[in-house]
Amino acid sequence: MKPFVLWMTGLPCSGKTTIVRELQKDIPNLAMLDGDELREWFSPKDFSKAGRDEHNKRVAHLAKLLLKHGVPSAVSLVSPYKENRDNAREIINSGDQFAECYVKCSIEKCEQRDVKGMYAKARRGEIKGFTGIDDPYEAPQNPNLLIDTEHELLTDSAKKVKEFLKKRNLI
Repeated sequence: MKPFVLWMTGLPCSGKTTIVRELQKDIPNLAMLDGDELREWFSPKDFSKAGRDEHNKRVAHLAKLLLKHGVPSAVSLVSPYKENRDNAREIINSGDQFAECYVKCSIEKCEQRDVKGMYAKARRGEIKGFTGIDDPYEAPQNPNLLIDTEHELLTDSAKKVKEFLKKRNLI
C-alpha cells in the first residue's frame, strides 16, 4: 500500500467523517484528520474567510507530513472554497496520491442529519458565517471522486472509495 491523501469535502453533516470511519475498518493505519477536531487543537475558532483559509492550509501541511512519513490519511474538512482545495492540492503536491472527494448531499438532508443543531442555530442567527446558510459552499466541478451520500448507503460509499484507491494502485 502506498500513502495517499483523500481530501473529503462537502457541506457540514454530509457524511465525510462517517465515510472515513467506515474506511478505517478496512484500511490499516488510515489516519483521519477531522477538521472540527483539529480546529480545537491548532487553529483559532475563526470562521471568517481568512480564518478558514488558514485552517485549511494547516490541515494540508499536516496531511503532507503524514504522506511524507508513509501514512495514508483522509481529511474530513468542509473546505468550502475552491481556492482552499486548490491550495491543499498544491501544498500536498503528490500527484495521484492526492484525491479530492466531493461528498455530495443536499442542504435539506444535511439539516436532517444534524444532531448538534448547528443548522437550526445558523438559521436563527445564533451562528454567523455557517457554510451553506450565510456563507457559500463552492461545490467541486471536477472532483477526483463524487460520493453521493444522499442516495448511497454508507457501505456503498466506502466501497466506491476503496475501488477508486485500488484503481490508482494505492491499496
